[in-house]
Amino acid sequence: MSVETRTVTESEFADWLRALSTGFLRPPVFSEGEIAERLAHTDLSRVRGVFDNGRCVATFRSFAQQLTAVGGAALPASAVSNVTVSPTHRRRGLLSGMMTADLAEAKERGDVVSTLIAAEYPIYGRYGYGPATWITEWAVDVPRTGLDPRWSGPDDGGRIDLVDGTDVRKLGPELHARLAARQPGAVNRDERWWQVNTGQAALTGDPWTERFYAVYRSSAGEVEGLLAYRADDKWGDAKQPLNTATVRDMIALTPSAERALWHFVCSVDWITTVKSGYRAPDDLLPLLLPDPRAARILTQADFLWVRILDVVRALEARTYGTAATLVLDIRDTAGLAAGRFRLDASPEGAVCVPSRESPDLTLDVRELGALYLGDESAVRLAALGLVEEGPPRAAGTVDALFRTSRRPWCPDIF
Repeated sequence: MSVETRTVTESEFADWLRALSTGFLRPPVFSEGEIAERLAHTDLSRVRGVFDNGRCVATFRSFAQQLTAVGGAALPASAVSNVTVSPTHRRRGLLSGMMTADLAEAKERGDVVSTLIAAEYPIYGRYGYGPATWITEWAVDVPRTGLDPRWSGPDDGGRIDLVDGTDVRKLGPELHARLAARQPGAVNRDERWWQVNTGQAALTGDPWTERFYAVYRSSAGEVEGLLAYRADDKWGDAKQPLNTATVRDMIALTPSAERALWHFVCSVDWITTVKSGYRAPDDLLPLLLPDPRAARILTQADFLWVRILDVVRALEARTYGTAATLVLDIRDTAGLAAGRFRLDASPEGAVCVPSRESPDLTLDVRELGALYLGDESAVRLAALGLVEEGPPRAAGTVDALFRTSRRPWCPDIF
């Protein structure tokens, strides 16, 4: 029997899960209940595997997603996840086969982009993905912040209330939808996400630890922020508390909510370190502290990768900071987004059409993905030799159009 790539049947799903766990170096054992629970929330028509003599040796899954573009438009996206190749079958083109088939289906389905979180940097550029958002994680040394240890609540008329998972499932979806509507790089959260992330539903391989939840209400009583965090139980010599609070999620719709929630978690008794979780690199956190050096960077890395599938719809969906006309020559070895396009853009809207005019910028589709949400600089890419300018300073025009005043951010791993 030859090696075969195909979508996975229900009877093969347990073997696919075993291969998935093997690829991620997790124990490849699942109970019948765990398999059934996973299967109930999986669209098998978008689950692929490679089988060698009937045994699954590579895994791949995609699912429907919405990605927020600059300006707030929600783009239909194909989110890629659960990508593994067993160590016995590496370097045989198995991922390429699964990726090619999935991207072709996404294009046919009408998805504008494909997205993923890259476990390893070098893999996905060859499939047309570019790093479109980055994240930073800070560790805050609470005693060093200069915050008043006697802080007892916001001084703007708002208040902080502790809530439970049931409250979060009621308040969270609308709050997140309001954030996603204006945060480039954000992706949607479905009901299942809220169930898993409040402990109502189990997720295989991730033992649940109950979280603490707090909401910020404005002086008018409106919920404008939500915080979820965990705390460890660490003590030093002479019974000195040295506990760390790790933020698992924080949604803030206003600067007041953001300030209040950070100050709150930094004021909890016994907490001496606060880990911020993955935030935008230009998050307000360090500058909300009297001593910003109390926030030390733990992680700074690429995060959400974007692959453009429909250049016209993608470029017409987002907004732009100024008015200009550009001709972009897009290279795409897969043939999904290749072509030359004229973009007439302004703060009022954009029109993108195929063109035969001389290009202002020639670039691979992966660089277009990196530029799309406004985080990357075309001038920087030109200096690296990754884009080619036609007229001088064309890359500067691209930056004036595409770049955003605040950096895009994706709050979610998937």
